[in-house]
Amino acid sequence: MNKYLLLIILSVLAVSCKSKKVTLAGNDDGELSVSEFIDYVQPLPLPYAMTDTILRRKEPDAASINYKLFTRLIPDSLLVRYFGATRPRLYAIGKIKAPKAETYVFVKCVTSGKRMLYLVCFDRKDHYAASRPVLYSENSPGVWGSVGMDSKYTLTVTRYRKGANGEIFHTTDDYIYNDAGSFNLILTESNENKNRVLPLYNPIDTLPRKHKYSGDYAQDKRNIVSIRDSREAGRFHFFVHFEKDNGECKGELKGEAKFVSPGVARYRAYSDPCSVEFTFDGGGVSMKELGGCGVHRDIKCFFEGYFERRRVAHPKPAGKRA
Repeated sequence: MNKYLLLIILSVLAVSCKSKKVTLAGNDDGELSVSEFIDYVQPLPLPYAMTDTILRRKEPDAASINYKLFTRLIPDSLLVRYFGATRPRLYAIGKIKAPKAETYVFVKCVTSGKRMLYLVCFDRKDHYAASRPVLYSENSPGVWGSVGMDSKYTLTVTRYRKGANGEIFHTTDDYIYNDAGSFNLILTESNENKNRVLPLYNPIDTLPRKHKYSGDYAQDKRNIVSIRDSREAGRFHFFVHFEKDNGECKGELKGEAKFVSPGVARYRAYSDPCSVEFTFDGGGVSMKELGGCGVHRDIKCFFEGYFERRRVAHPKPAGKRA
């Protein structure tokens, strides 16, 4: 009888341990999976929108995310790019899940001098897929922002600026996620002066560049091809941004290309009809669109042209003191 009683007690304890509520604040023992991380984050309704006032809001302890846990599940380069060696405090704001598809998680990052909101995307198998900053604290007065997602899972990021005469200027960018692992810019609307140049964000800039073809290629500051190492031999990550006809025609594409012959690589993705060929020589890379890339660019321009390789600027050694 005592034997059966002991088995019952052990079973109850086992169930009790498994039913313990997961916490993100202290869980850095390596046992928490990405799926458990996603399940913990509270769902957000669609459509959903927020302004950068959320960056100044005090978050509850229950929303806190352990830094080691976060960087175990998501590449640490995501934070290092903007925060360097400083470890920000992390908070789970909420998630939006597309049925039988990807999940979007908003994560707030806070240090004493900087606050940012990231959108992190996981694919249908709960693998990390893509991320980008969507809100950040401004030191400039009269500048603010907002971010939202609609029922079609279109991400909308808007930057506002108050002009000298009190007029409110805005620039709104709409993005969609594709299975190649990137947020593609599909629409930009603005009442800003067209001559005002917005900063160009390179999402793969911090990835390794040890392969002989890895590096930055450009025609100018607004027309670039960035190549970075892949974990898989014979492949590389790339990011392309171009602007033609005085900025009237733009295109942007991020993905992974595969070498098909020496110095020649092609981008093809299962869920993306777009195909682009890269041909490397000693001084640069030629890009040629093979078809199906209309969703990544405006109608009257293509992914094509020659881009010269840019040398990496190495810091000069400090001179000896007399």
